[in-house]
Amino acid sequence: MLVYLRTKFIAIVLLLCIGTISIQAQQALHLVTTENIFTNAPFQSCHAATICSLNKGELMAAWFGGNFEGDTSVAIWTSFRNADGWTAPHKTARGMLNGKPYACWNPVLFTDAKGKLYLHYKVGANPRQWKAFYKTSTDGGRSWSDAVQLPDSLLGPIRSKPLLLSNGDILYPSSRESIDEKSWTAHFEKSDAAGIHWRTYSLPSTEYGIIQPTLLLYKNKAIQALFRSRQNMIVQSWSTDEGQHWSAPEATGLPNPNAGIDAATLSDGTQLLVYNPLKAGANWWEGRSVLKIAASTDGVNWKDVYTLEEHADGEYSYPAIIVDAKNSIHIVYTAKRSVIRYVQLKTAN
Repeated sequence: MLVYLRTKFIAIVLLLCIGTISIQAQQALHLVTTENIFTNAPFQSCHAATICSLNKGELMAAWFGGNFEGDTSVAIWTSFRNADGWTAPHKTARGMLNGKPYACWNPVLFTDAKGKLYLHYKVGANPRQWKAFYKTSTDGGRSWSDAVQLPDSLLGPIRSKPLLLSNGDILYPSSRESIDEKSWTAHFEKSDAAGIHWRTYSLPSTEYGIIQPTLLLYKNKAIQALFRSRQNMIVQSWSTDEGQHWSAPEATGLPNPNAGIDAATLSDGTQLLVYNPLKAGANWWEGRSVLKIAASTDGVNWKDVYTLEEHADGEYSYPAIIVDAKNSIHIVYTAKRSVIRYVQLKTAN
């Protein structure tokens, strides 16, 4: 009976989401610009960039930077892109717990329905012990509130942007890593529009070790979550009730070397996924030397449509992608842990 119900659930989701794979999923993406956000910076290492679109075509990016990942020097830095290019990196958040300095991790920028800008980030010695914080801005990131810590039961968005739901609620893609590093489990958190009342939703038990989900919304309100996994592949789950219940996680067929991914939706409904399409090597950075974009109209059939980076070695990873109101595609990612690279693309039509 459980197998039947699970199969029926997935069948319903696929019937709701599936469409004929058309030229939309295979359309060419054209480069507008590629550039590093900075050339000189007051930190040695950087990683985990995020990006959002502001008013009048301005962009804002954030990342963590310091001496090395996990060091107490690591803070959250931000930069704006306007007609004159990217502004110099600005230290926007530092990590403090019980009066002691700690590293900052994984910023996530997000604008709510009323235009309030959120900067979510983590503070702690490592991803197994970190705590969730956020700041807000009502002037497009020029000034920020004091840091607010979420309750220990909540972590907010772990790496990818939240999803604004039709009723104003906000769905946060989240996950936890156990202290002993043996367990990776993804889950979802939802708040009301004001970010005050929160609930948590779990996934069915799974054989996959999964973290850092990214969310895609379909025209029929079905939601697809795509996960980074320890099994050299991207894993997926579906919800048809705005994130309250999820199908059992399944492999997508897309390879991935245990590296961060992100996704966004074009105005015509085409889904875009930025990912490293290789398998993991002996060292943690191996498999991150190629970074591609895949496209799909149904979330099931994916086709690579653009190559951002392709090298014999080196790390090009942890992408973040958004689509702005003009249907322009904006992507940021780490290049060799020394710079944050920005790419703008447009579609052929």
